Amino acid sequence: MIACVYCGHLNTPGVDECVDCKAPLSDLHLGEPGHVEQGVLGERLATLVTRPPLVVSPDRPVGEVLKLLAAESLGCVLVVDADRILGIFSERDALMRLNARAQELAARPVSEFMTPDPECLQGTAKIAFALQRMDLGGYRHVPVLDDAGHATGVISIRDVLRYLTDHMERTAGA
Repeated sequence: MIACVYCGHLNTPGVDECVDCKAPLSDLHLGEPGHVEQGVLGERLATLVTRPPLVVSPDRPVGEVLKLLAAESLGCVLVVDADRILGIFSERDALMRLNARAQELAARPVSEFMTPDPECLQGTAKIAFALQRMDLGGYRHVPVLDDAGHATGVISIRDVLRYLTDHMERTAGA
């Protein structure tokens, strides 16, 4: 059996991609990963979560949400109703769905412009798995959940880049 470096799933020898997470298995011939790769392959998403997620109700006016994002210097909010994540509204949603009409649409509910049913990952998922999912899905933010399924935070590609930079600086000095 061949263990996937992204999710740990045991795959039958000869398969090109992991049956569980669809990550490529063809680069296993490259040998042992270095310090940075080991960190990405071994560290859990929970280590990247630095603050609770910013949460809004689905009926909150999108204009207020935009002001909230700017005031908090964040790239997204989770749209939640009764502890259930309905969607995510990001700076990309604002750009692609509101654009120059933001002022005209400011009173409309954020639920009209959010990305519904975002892919969420458990805090125990590995950073590499999140990177792979973000790449395949083409998104920059991932809600992180605890064991009970409640959002504990949101990681962004910027969080991953910060982790990589810090990890490279620490291992370069070692």
